[in-house]
Amino acid sequence: MEHVHSTPMAGTTVLVTGATSGIGKATALGLATMGAHLAITGRNPERTESAAREIRAAGGEQVDVFVADLSSQAEVRRLATEILQQLPRINVLVNNVGGYWDSRHVTADGLEHTFALNHLAPFLLTNLLLERLKQSAPARVVTVASHAQAMGRMDFDDLQGERSYSGARAYNQSKLANVMFTYELAGRLRGTSVTANALHPGVVRTAFGAEDPAGFQRLLIPFLRPFLKTPAQGAATSIHVASAPGLEPVSGGYFANGKPKQSSKRSYDEAAAGRLWQVSADLVGFPVRSLLSTHSARSSGAPSFRTPWIPEWTAFLQRLNDSRTHHQRKGNPHDYPRPVHDRNDRTGGRVAADHHPVTRRRLLRSPHRSRSQEHRR
Repeated sequence: MEHVHSTPMAGTTVLVTGATSGIGKATALGLATMGAHLAITGRNPERTESAAREIRAAGGEQVDVFVADLSSQAEVRRLATEILQQLPRINVLVNNVGGYWDSRHVTADGLEHTFALNHLAPFLLTNLLLERLKQSAPARVVTVASHAQAMGRMDFDDLQGERSYSGARAYNQSKLANVMFTYELAGRLRGTSVTANALHPGVVRTAFGAEDPAGFQRLLIPFLRPFLKTPAQGAATSIHVASAPGLEPVSGGYFANGKPKQSSKRSYDEAAAGRLWQVSADLVGFPVRSLLSTHSARSSGAPSFRTPWIPEWTAFLQRLNDSRTHHQRKGNPHDYPRPVHDRNDRTGGRVAADHHPVTRRRLLRSPHRSRSQEHRR
């Protein structure tokens, strides 16, 4: 019997980086079966062509192949040029490429490999393709991060790990950079029809880190492998964020298991995010003014936000910014923009708890209620 696939992505063009295996290939396969025109990137020509054949066999009639080593900035630029020449539109960019190296490696640009591939590659590629994304709007930028972002910190004094290197520390930092980049990008894209979201795919059964694994990977992964997610399961959140109609207006979010979640406290540090953007622009040789500066929420005087942007939130965003100085509790990880339920709100707009990565209890907390009243509830 012939299988009939639903085609909700028909007419859209999706670019997935690092799609020759694992989560990337499973993401491309899933979106192709939904009717999307796929374009994939890979480092190895044979493996990339093999993945393309598999995607076509699964129902992806049109699959474009691009080969590039994204750890090299020259390769990223060449890739972007080829993509712009061949793809008249890009509706979804999935920044999936990434890796882990236990020992320190240096790229052709003289940069630490983990930071260069995991963060600078998507930063550079996204900015190079951004005008095409805007021309194709509505469009989405989806960046695959990791829960490792919760353990990361941005060491601006030693971003390249020259003084002290740890594979885990470098990876955690790069994943935090993914989330901070996403939030900063979402703010700078405000007012356009291009959104930016990040996600955690889960712990997935792939060859991740196999080139230079850590000792714990060698010891534990063989025993844990039966309990890890399959690549298809790991790709589910990427596919959801890239395709769900209800997420079209949502930007600046972090997702896990297909649902919005709150990321680490450090990821909401706007000053650090702005500094990361500046440093990244310097490292890729871009003048910061050319990178969306005209859309910067801070430069335009618009209220900043670090929560998924949906239309119903307009009314309380300014109220929230005005009240933060009076109700902020130092050191509390939830002292960042979040929905506030105001009983005097005459707009009638209310936000359902499942649209935001905080609990219903926090969602319904009023800024006009004292802390003592909260404890008595």
